[in-house]
Amino acid sequence: MASKIIKHKKSIVIAFMIITIISVFAQFTVSVNYNMVDYLPDDAPSTKAMDVMEQEFEGSVPNTQVMINDVSIQEALVIKEQLAAINGVSDVTWLDDAIDIKTPIEMADQETVESYYKDSKALFSFSIREGDEVEITNAVYDLIGEENAMTGEALDNATSQQMAGSESLYAAALLVPIIILILVLSTNSWVEPLFFLTAIGVSVLINLGTNFFLGEVSFVTQSVAPILQLAVSLDYAIFLLHSFQDYRKQTTDPSEAMQLAMKKSFPAIAASASTTFFGFIALTFMNFEIGSDLGVNLVKGILLSFISVMVFLPALTLMFYKWIDKTEHKQWIPSFRNVGSKILKIRIPVLLLVAILIVPAFLGQGQTNFTYGVGEQPEDTRSGSDAIKIEEEFGSYTPMVLLVPKGDIAKEIELVHDLDNTENVSSVLSYVNTVSEAIPPEYLDESITEQFYSENYSRIILQTDTKTEGDEAFALVETVKDTTETYYGDAFYALGESVTLYDIKNTVQKDNTLVNLLTVITIAVVLLVTFKSISIPLVLLLTIQSAVWINLSIPYFTDSSLVYVGYLIISTVQLAATVDYAILLMEDYKENRKVMPVLAALKKSIDGKLFSITISASILASTGFILWITSSNPVVSSIGLLLGRGASLAFIMVILFLPAMLLVFDKLISRTTWKANFYKEK
Repeated sequence: MASKIIKHKKSIVIAFMIITIISVFAQFTVSVNYNMVDYLPDDAPSTKAMDVMEQEFEGSVPNTQVMINDVSIQEALVIKEQLAAINGVSDVTWLDDAIDIKTPIEMADQETVESYYKDSKALFSFSIREGDEVEITNAVYDLIGEENAMTGEALDNATSQQMAGSESLYAAALLVPIIILILVLSTNSWVEPLFFLTAIGVSVLINLGTNFFLGEVSFVTQSVAPILQLAVSLDYAIFLLHSFQDYRKQTTDPSEAMQLAMKKSFPAIAASASTTFFGFIALTFMNFEIGSDLGVNLVKGILLSFISVMVFLPALTLMFYKWIDKTEHKQWIPSFRNVGSKILKIRIPVLLLVAILIVPAFLGQGQTNFTYGVGEQPEDTRSGSDAIKIEEEFGSYTPMVLLVPKGDIAKEIELVHDLDNTENVSSVLSYVNTVSEAIPPEYLDESITEQFYSENYSRIILQTDTKTEGDEAFALVETVKDTTETYYGDAFYALGESVTLYDIKNTVQKDNTLVNLLTVITIAVVLLVTFKSISIPLVLLLTIQSAVWINLSIPYFTDSSLVYVGYLIISTVQLAATVDYAILLMEDYKENRKVMPVLAALKKSIDGKLFSITISASILASTGFILWITSSNPVVSSIGLLLGRGASLAFIMVILFLPAMLLVFDKLISRTTWKANFYKEK
C-alpha cells in the first residue's frame, strides 16, 4: 500500500485538491440549526406536544418579550398593532388579552395588571417564526429603537446566528498562528508545520463538505467539530513526519524513508485514531441528538484525518520535501534530559495527592449545578443587557401552554381556577376567563375563539414568574402537569421553554450513564488489543478518567453552574482525545522495559516522550481555551473551557501520575501482558 501511494503521489495530491475544492463549495449548502428543541427525541413529551400544537393551532408558544418605556395604555395598544404587523410576528399578547381595559385598571387584579403594565412600562409577549429570527428581530429593533428592550429564546437564537460566523473566523485567526508557533518551536523547519496543517486542514474541509449529505448540523457541531478535529488529529501528521525525518538520516532515498516511516508509524497512528474514533462513536448513542450530531461529525472527521495522513500527507511530502530541507533551522527547544529522574523523585507525594483528590472529584462531578439550555447572553451584549432591564422591572417571565381536550367547560373552569391559584403563576389566559364561560364558543365568530379552541383541544396560556430553568422552574412544570393530570389524566399536552428544558434534563441524564460506559468500554477494548494486556488498559484509563473527574468537579467546588451538554460531551471527548498521551508514554515504556530495569525504563520514556506529549497537549489546550475566549454562546464557551482545562489536567496526570502507577504495578503488568518479555535483573 505504501509503495502504491508513493508511486502515484501526483495523482493522489491532485485528487485530494479537487475533492477539497468541491467540499469548500458544498459546505455552504449545509444549514445550521440553533434550536435545541429540534434535537429532543421524537418520543419526548414536548416534541409530541409541539406536533399537536402545529396541527391544531396556527399560533405557537410566545418566545420573545418587548418592554416599551414611558407609554400610556392607548399608546401601548398602537404599538401592539405595529408589532403584530411585522411579518413573522404572531400571537402578540398584552394586558387587553387578560382583562377588560375599558374599565379602570385600578379595579382589576393588580398582580395581573403588573404582569403587563407597570410604572408606565408595557411588556408584550409574542412569537417569532422559526428560521427567520435574525431578520424578524432586526425589524422589531427598528420599531422599538435603542431606548426600549427585547429578550427571549428567539432573540438568543438570532444573536447566536449573527455571532457564529464571525466568532469561528476569530477563533481560527487566533488558533492557527498559535499552532504554527508551537509546531515551529517543536520542529527543525519553517515549512514543516505547513505540511501538518495542510494534511489536517484538507481533511477538515472535506469533513465540512460531506455534511452536504446530512443537510443540516447543530450550532454546537458547526462551532466545535472543525477545531476539535484539527486539534485531536494533528498528532497523526506529527507522528508520520517525525518518523520520516528519522529514517532520512538512515537512507538517502526519500521514497524509501517515507515507506519505512509509514510502516513504522502506522500502528501508533491507528491506535491513537482508534481510541478517539470509538470514543466519539459513543456520542452517537445519545438520545439528545445534539450529541449524536456532533458524534457523527467527529467520527467522520477522525476517519478522514487518518486517511489524509496515511495517503495524502506522504504523497504531498515527497513532492515538496526539498522545501523542508531548504528551510531548516536549529532546534529552539532543548531536549528534556534528566527530567524523568526528577519526576520519579516526587512519585509518592503525587500518588498520595491523587488518592486524596480522586474520591471528592468523583463525587463532586456528579453534584454540579447544571443548566440545560443555551444559557444567558453576556451582559456586554444588547440582548444580555436588555434581559436584565426587563427582569429588573417585571421579574422573570416564562410562558407555558396547556392543550386539554375540548368540550367540558365545567372541568376547564375548575382547572383554570386551580392554575390561577398556583404559586409562581402570575396569570392564566383561557376562553373561560377572558371571553366568557357563559357563552358557548360556537355562538361567537372564529376570530374570537381561534386563539383558545381548535377542533379537538382547548388552549390555556400561563404566564409564570420563574426563570426558564432551575429547581423552581422545573418544580412548577411538575406542579402544573400534576394539577392538569387530576382533571384530564394523560390526555393533555404541555409546551413552553421551561417544559422543553425539563424534557432535555430528563433525556440527557439518561444519556450520561450510557455514553460514559460505552466510551470507557470501547477505549478499553482498543487498549486491550493494542497492548495485549489486561492491566495496562486499567492503568491508562484510571489515569485519564481521574483527570476527567477532577476537571468536571471544579464547577461544583467553585459553586458555578455548568452547561450539561458541555459536561456530557467533554466527559467523552476528554477521555477519547487525551488517552493518546498515555498510549504514547506506555508504548515507549513497554519497549524500554524489555531491555532495562523499571526505573531506567521510566526515566528514558519520560525524557523521550515528554516533548511530544507537551506539544500535543499544548495544541489541544490552546484550542479549548480559544473556544472559551472567543465564543459568546454559553454551550460552546463551556465546552472550550472544559476542553482546555481537561487537556492540561490530562497532561499533568500522564507525566506525573502514570509513571508512579507504572512503577507500583510493574510486576502486575509483566504478569498480565501477553509476551511482555520484561527485563529481569540477575
